[in-house]
Amino acid sequence: MNVIRLQIPAAAEYLDIVRLSLYGVASKLGFSYEDIEDMKVAVSEACNNAVLHGEPQSGSGQIEISYEPGDDRLTVKVKDDGTGFNYQERQEHAVPLTGASPSELQSGGLGIYLMQALMDEVIVNTDKGTEVTLVKYVQNKTTN
Repeated sequence: MNVIRLQIPAAAEYLDIVRLSLYGVASKLGFSYEDIEDMKVAVSEACNNAVLHGEPQSGSGQIEISYEPGDDRLTVKVKDDGTGFNYQERQEHAVPLTGASPSELQSGGLGIYLMQALMDEVIVNTDKGTEVTLVKYVQNKTTN
């Protein structure tokens, strides 16, 4: 499997590079425009979280992004070297968004919901820093 790796400084001004490279990889795999846009939003959210919450150990924080093309999917991993957080505990105490108005939503913590809504699989590993794995399957294109 060919893996495309990208390492950027943990700063918002570099996130356009992530979106552009994602577009290139996803286009080659045959994803629709809509799916690519969804992936760009989800991956941007994961990267934003890495910029905001990743606490660099060395003073020069980095975000590692990998694009792992599969036969029927694209797996994108976003990793930072911060101290991480207890994802399982946060999930257990999360309130459902169903029926909530925007004014009722708490700021922060919505990124994971957004990623889950836009991607087919979302896995968060907080053992060493935080690594968010996002998976999107290529939808079969049938035209009648």
